[in-house]
Amino acid sequence: MGKASQALEQVLDEHGISQNKLAVTMGISRANVGRWYHGLDPSAENIVAVTEALQQINPDAARQFVNLYLGKIVE
Repeated sequence: MGKASQALEQVLDEHGISQNKLAVTMGISRANVGRWYHGLDPSAENIVAVTEALQQINPDAARQFVNLYLGKIVE
């Protein structure tokens, strides 16, 4: 499991965000989110899209996803 997948799994679980909610917000199929959740790292473009969708759903979840994936390199 890649670092982005681990971060996504943790954020969705801790914030009670369903894979379907993320998929609907992103305008993609739940199956795509499921693949990321279960170990396939999303592409760089999709990491940006995940972050933007999480920002809409829960800004704290978006911040946590970025921090878990990238660390605190911008703070």
